[in-house]
Amino acid sequence: MISPPPRSSSRPTRPCTMSIDWEIPLSDVSFDERESKAVLGVLRSGWLTMGGQVQTFEEEFVEAAGCRHAIAVSSGTAGLHLALLALDIGPGDEVIQPAVNFIASANMTLAVGAAPVFADITALETPTLDPGDVERRITSRTKAVVAMHYGGFPADVARLRELCRAHDIALIEDACHAVGAEVEGAGMGSWGAIGAFSFFSNKNMVTGEGGMVTTGDDSLADSVRRLRSHGMTTLTWDRHKGHAYSYDVLRPGFNYRIDELRAALGRVQLGKLAEFNDRRRKLMEAYRERFAPLEERGWMLAFRDAPLWPRASSCHLCAAVAPSREVRDAAQRELKSRRIQSSLHYPFIPAFSAFSEGDEAWRETLTRSEAFCEREITLPLFPAMTESMVERVLEGVVTSAKTRQPSR
Repeated sequence: MISPPPRSSSRPTRPCTMSIDWEIPLSDVSFDERESKAVLGVLRSGWLTMGGQVQTFEEEFVEAAGCRHAIAVSSGTAGLHLALLALDIGPGDEVIQPAVNFIASANMTLAVGAAPVFADITALETPTLDPGDVERRITSRTKAVVAMHYGGFPADVARLRELCRAHDIALIEDACHAVGAEVEGAGMGSWGAIGAFSFFSNKNMVTGEGGMVTTGDDSLADSVRRLRSHGMTTLTWDRHKGHAYSYDVLRPGFNYRIDELRAALGRVQLGKLAEFNDRRRKLMEAYRERFAPLEERGWMLAFRDAPLWPRASSCHLCAAVAPSREVRDAAQRELKSRRIQSSLHYPFIPAFSAFSEGDEAWRETLTRSEAFCEREITLPLFPAMTESMVERVLEGVVTSAKTRQPSR
């Protein structure tokens, strides 16, 4: 048996239903009076843009993540963009990255003028970068490797970091799924030259929109801070507090700042993160314990045997792999008929129109990634979920599997 959902100190932490259409949503945010109090405090302060809440949020994230620098930004995508820019990646450069990922990493690679080079995943049940395939794709133009921690399960960062050091290229961690996860006692976002986190509404800690960049390099941190706010040497907050009167612009930058409201939310959510992630791990165990009937029908549970405890995974997603696309689609239809939400993480990036023009022969070397994208289904997972909900989800998938056999 697993423990009940986390409770606040005063009243239950209740899910905020995002859609009345779903009896069991894919994800849900868990807010209580602490978030309300934090936001109200900011409104009453009269200072809404980046200021003291942001600064304290960054300091608390450094402590929680075990990194040297944490720079709060407007989104995980902004964080990836700033990471590429801080590393001076641009036209003529190549960035090796997974074909199984949200589109942000590939988009930001194109945005800086570089070329994304997609590498295959290790296996259908381990959809993170295959270090061997990464090494085969390194050329004289390779400037960085993006390691994405799919579903909150860390990529093989030890091998990837060793590989990057051997070839004098940067390791960027796409840690948008992996806040609170560790490898060998070191938090995700601290293994590479630089990392990016997301606090989007479906993530393990939620600010609506928002993200964080982490690095152990002082120079990279300085670059990210300046690029975040138009390349300026001082912030409005500095001038408001009387610490500066003017500023210089060292290089063109962006408005990737986060505001005080979201930073205040982030601070509360960060304080709940350990409890929420523990709950997610217990729910993942519940899925594993009940998955045997589907394995008998050719299904796989991603990261089936990967460690979860104490912080080996943040368990952001519960991803299952069907025997075929047709079987996967039938499962989605059955779940929808039961008002249970599911999703796909993710469509195969090289098949998108923006990436599918020209010579596509190289796609033939991404067979595991393409098969995963065709057969994967994401099942509900969020802290306020119950054991009975897990059973209902799997009952729906089993029912679809009994009536729909894989194509031969």
